[in-house]
Amino acid sequence: MASERLSSRPACLLVASGAAEGVSAPSFLHCFTLASAAFNLQVATPGGKTMDFVDVNDSNTRWVQDFRLKAYASPAKLESIDGARYHALLIPSCPGALVDLASSGSLARILQHFHSESKPICAVGHGVAALCCATSEDRSWVFQGYSVTGPSVYELVRAPGFAHLPLVVEDFVKDAGACFSAPTGMAGWGRRGLGGRPARGLRSRRSGSPAASEPDAVHVVLDRHLVTGQNASSTVPAVQNLLFLCGSR
Repeated sequence: MASERLSSRPACLLVASGAAEGVSAPSFLHCFTLASAAFNLQVATPGGKTMDFVDVNDSNTRWVQDFRLKAYASPAKLESIDGARYHALLIPSCPGALVDLASSGSLARILQHFHSESKPICAVGHGVAALCCATSEDRSWVFQGYSVTGPSVYELVRAPGFAHLPLVVEDFVKDAGACFSAPTGMAGWGRRGLGGRPARGLRSRRSGSPAASEPDAVHVVLDRHLVTGQNASSTVPAVQNLLFLCGSR
């Protein structure tokens, strides 16, 4: 009976970074715990690399240690994944996503399939950068016209190495023709706008700026089949929205 219930559950692909910059331990913990209760879960990384967890603290150290001892802790190779086998796609907050997932051709292929089939996708925090790889042959973004959130430039700038980031999601989303839900009063600013002038002009709520959230606040955007969370703290409500989408199909 248990095996029958397991086989009847939908399959979810959890994609994480294999780069040295790592995967957020709190975000991954919540993604894995919530998703594994509802899905047959498969973890995958580029090249099947072992995940390096960051932001490990007293509240999650034991869980991370226990997870590493499990057989399912060894990720599958992202390059060998057939997106058609999965009903949902989940990407936790991964600082390393900027390094490997944001330019992954294998993930781009999977995302293009999910987009064409309108399958539920959820990306959180730094994991939202992974969505940037999904461009068409004409270099247009498959999520053009969507509303998306993620780490704002004002959250990123506080971290060391900001000037050397290979990608700023806020700038990419706006340049790709999508709507970025930014911190209150700062919509329209990007990395190019730092130094005194906004990159695209500071827009107020009166002028029709998108729904916004304070920096570091829990903030989730749901647009069609795409769920995005602003930061690692937004992981739980983001995954709950993914579960809602899957349950309504």
